[in-house]
Amino acid sequence: MVERCHAATCSKSYPALDVQSASPDRVLAIVDDFGATAVEERGNSLRIFFSTTAARDEALNVLAATAPASAIDVPDEDWARRSQENLQPITVGRVTVIPNSTFQFPNSIVIAPSMGFGTGHHATTRLCLAALQEIDLTDTFVLDVGTGSGVLAIAADHLGAARALGIDHDPDAIQSARENLALNPGARHVEVEIADLIVVELPRADVVTANLTGALLVRSAASLLGAVRPGGTLILSGLLVHERDDVCRAFAPAAVVWEREEEGWIGLILSVD
Repeated sequence: MVERCHAATCSKSYPALDVQSASPDRVLAIVDDFGATAVEERGNSLRIFFSTTAARDEALNVLAATAPASAIDVPDEDWARRSQENLQPITVGRVTVIPNSTFQFPNSIVIAPSMGFGTGHHATTRLCLAALQEIDLTDTFVLDVGTGSGVLAIAADHLGAARALGIDHDPDAIQSARENLALNPGARHVEVEIADLIVVELPRADVVTANLTGALLVRSAASLLGAVRPGGTLILSGLLVHERDDVCRAFAPAAVVWEREEEGWIGLILSVD
């Protein structure tokens, strides 16, 4: 994230790439190595966001040989304004996610649009919301790894968890999650904090959700499995169809007990002994 200050004002902008490609899966596989934080589909192109300008520029250098790409800095207020104009409430089972508080729905979750931190409209978030409702969360501790907007942690509270903790390595994501918590005062048992999955030892939980990328899931399998209490549950998403078998092998011997595909993305529930 970049801040530009002029006189008394200071605005945020986010480093991104606009990529033209007929093979979006290949592009996403390439940028995964550079810490891409979000993807916005724009017709026949992708707008891919990064946590730092340096990571964006490194990805651009690699992508140049694969697909036409250009660097752009996206103002946060512009992204949010366009999102507010276009996003509608979405319902997954018993959970309704709304983009702002002007909509009135009973038992809904408010997630304000901000650069790419899931509003519930991406297939992977919907898959995780569906998976959470396949489990009895009553009195459980839910750990949401890569929490982003905090939507899954807030949903876990909504579905009966005794405690939900969302962690993310990105300070901007945690700031977004805290802002969303303020919009959902009923989520009284949710906390969010900065933590890097690769570095820290994760707390043990009854249910762990990880909506990451296929490559990061494979690299982090041991850590994520170790965070699940015996007899607990692990929810995975962020992986593409072609990554499914590699991810399942990485998490063996945990057994897949639920699986769903949506728009080429996979959601999994694993039972951990």
